[in-house]
Amino acid sequence: MLRWLLPALALFLAGPAGGQVPEAPTDPAPVIASRTAAGEDRDIAARIEAIFAQVDGLQGAEVRVSSGVVTLTGSVATPREAEQAEAIARRVAGVVTVQNALERDLDVRTNVAPAVERFEGEMRGLIQGLPLLGVAIGVAALIGFAGHLLAGVGRLWTWLTPNAFMAELAASSARVVFIVLGVVIGLDILGATALLGAVLGGAGVIGIALGFAVRDTVDNYVSSLMLSLRQPFRANDHVVIEGQEGRVIRLTSRATVLMTLDGNHLRIPNAIVFKAVILNYTRNPQRRFQFDLGVDAKDDPLQAMAVGLATINDQPFVLADPEASAVIQEVGDSNIVLRFFGWIDQRETDFLKGRSLCIQAVKAALEDGGFSLPEPIYRLRFDPGAAPSGLPPQPTAPSAPARRPSAAETREARDTAPAPAVEELVRQERAGTQRGDLLDDRRPIE
Repeated sequence: MLRWLLPALALFLAGPAGGQVPEAPTDPAPVIASRTAAGEDRDIAARIEAIFAQVDGLQGAEVRVSSGVVTLTGSVATPREAEQAEAIARRVAGVVTVQNALERDLDVRTNVAPAVERFEGEMRGLIQGLPLLGVAIGVAALIGFAGHLLAGVGRLWTWLTPNAFMAELAASSARVVFIVLGVVIGLDILGATALLGAVLGGAGVIGIALGFAVRDTVDNYVSSLMLSLRQPFRANDHVVIEGQEGRVIRLTSRATVLMTLDGNHLRIPNAIVFKAVILNYTRNPQRRFQFDLGVDAKDDPLQAMAVGLATINDQPFVLADPEASAVIQEVGDSNIVLRFFGWIDQRETDFLKGRSLCIQAVKAALEDGGFSLPEPIYRLRFDPGAAPSGLPPQPTAPSAPARRPSAAETREARDTAPAPAVEELVRQERAGTQRGDLLDDRRPIE
């Protein structure tokens, strides 16, 4: 019994510590035979020479085999062919190692002839494939032309999508789809559909790069699409967009065109218009004006407010509903500032003219009511050591009597009708061309 236990115990103690699993044995390296028959070396050499005879460019290689060691000599046209010869020799059974002593043949004719032969073969293949290439190009062009004709049917796209911008986008998309379809069918005829995957993959990478490069243009394009659907204003509306004031001429696929109150064209990118705060004066014909007037600090501000409101309500262009109002804005150093509010109908009264006449009328009414409108008071202090100016009083020329305006001039000054000049310019501009305008009176304003 001890004879069996002692060896088992010794094996257990000599085992891996810590319960580690022993590594699996690796395959031993191939063993080189101790003897090689002379006939085996001849068979290896004959086999390699037969293979080289069938491979273009390796016919000039010479093979010697001794004890399984293959020595390659001679010349080849390119280094790639030398590597190919060595790789072939290593794969033959019985070869121990390969000594590659092949040299490159630098003869011009030897190196140029294969390239010329390959070029001639490619040219012959191209000439033979010209009819098939012509058919493929013709089919692709025919499909693309059909898509172009279909995209040009404006009534179809307008019927499908009443929005002008969407109709143009759908027509362009149809044209692109037909062109891609024609290219796919043409490549399928040529048997080069694998090329299409490479082309589309490259186009996808290029598209991503271009997307980052022209993101502002894409943003403006999408904004144009949203504005054409939302319709934030109508033609000839008086709006303020990002501090730019004017009347709307048209909405294009790239910009919103305004006519400023000075009669100039103003183009605002649609990306800015879509994100901007838009103030539209035309949507509500009633508009409130305001102005400030100051009375002396000793005067009664409530009585001054009553006089001013009575004067504003007496103006024929001021609306009774909503009614005019007034508040004490602030108490200054030498006056009390009153703020007056009034409403007009912009369809009948020009905003600036009506406000101007109300300011003049309230000022005159306050002065006639005994209220003083004080001017700013400045206190000057002179140092005791400062020398007096000693300037003699300058004689003043007698002022000419002020010319009294004529009755016609007075009526013109009191005219409050809206000025139609800018509005008429917009009408003429829109009458000249309507192409490319995305404003649609049939859609609601949002």
